[in-house]
Amino acid sequence: MSTYDWRAVAAATGAGDRARAEAGVRLAYTCAGLAEPEQIRWAGSPREAVRLLDAGLDTGASVRTAIRDAPWAAERERLHTALCTHGYSAHWRATGAPLWDVTEMVVDRIRTGITEPVAGTGGATRRLRLLMLDAVLGQHDAAWLSAFDTTPGSPLDGIAAVAAEAGWWWPYEKIAVVSERPLELHRDEAGRLDRGDGPALVYADGFALHAWRGMPVPADFLDGLRELTPQRIRAEENAELRRVMLEYYGYDRYLTESEATPLHRDETGVLWRIALADDEDVVMVEVVNSTPEPDGSHRVYWLRVPPATRTAREGVAWTFGLAAEAYEPVQQT
Repeated sequence: MSTYDWRAVAAATGAGDRARAEAGVRLAYTCAGLAEPEQIRWAGSPREAVRLLDAGLDTGASVRTAIRDAPWAAERERLHTALCTHGYSAHWRATGAPLWDVTEMVVDRIRTGITEPVAGTGGATRRLRLLMLDAVLGQHDAAWLSAFDTTPGSPLDGIAAVAAEAGWWWPYEKIAVVSERPLELHRDEAGRLDRGDGPALVYADGFALHAWRGMPVPADFLDGLRELTPQRIRAEENAELRRVMLEYYGYDRYLTESEATPLHRDETGVLWRIALADDEDVVMVEVVNSTPEPDGSHRVYWLRVPPATRTAREGVAWTFGLAAEAYEPVQQT
């Protein structure tokens, strides 16, 4: 159903082939029965594209419904008819769903990053949000395109061609505005935006988003992570940022340098608690792997458990989905 590697498309960085992207734009208009746009304008990022549009370009009306929504709905209906509801759900789970779980987070962060600078100015925020509703998401539509027929000659052929080479784009009667893909993309193993030493998402025009394991953070906040102390962590009033600090600093290091006292100890491990103001306590079980490393040492692991945990055994059992009395390990690992 496709000639593209959509997972690679969604994560692609750096400039794509503009000629192919523009040919895809024209094909998308043609497939929708529309005249080609009079011009195609490029922007360095979705933010620059939105600002360009907000400045008052003579674009004509949005044609997103004809170009994207109508063929999208027709393809979805075709699949529903061919596969029935259960079959369509199974098809989506096997194709687009895993990729959408990843790209949706990036899309949401881009939208927030565009509107944040004008937060508090209701009119400007509303205008930008409305403009983003006119966007086709380019490479970030990869999850949906992976589930649909995007082979040459299909109604989504043009949409797919743009997605393979560009970022978000805005189709209007007279003008199509196309944004470049990001220059850099940094994610953790779960696919969340994540970087501790710089922006996690960077565009050529300077638009950048900072994040730690998916959570938005200020740029200067990351600079201060290298000089953290237990005192600085405790002094942070923002509970979410304090949690990031703890993750970066390391729970074990924080406990050691804070001279914390264990709450409970038994043959399964040691239970520790970190009390945090205006936030739930962090409770960890320290366990030792009984299997020695090649050098004869034994690795220590820290397991985060629910705040209400009362014993080390209860905490370790919880990680296996068991009650404390049912947990009887043959070998502690």
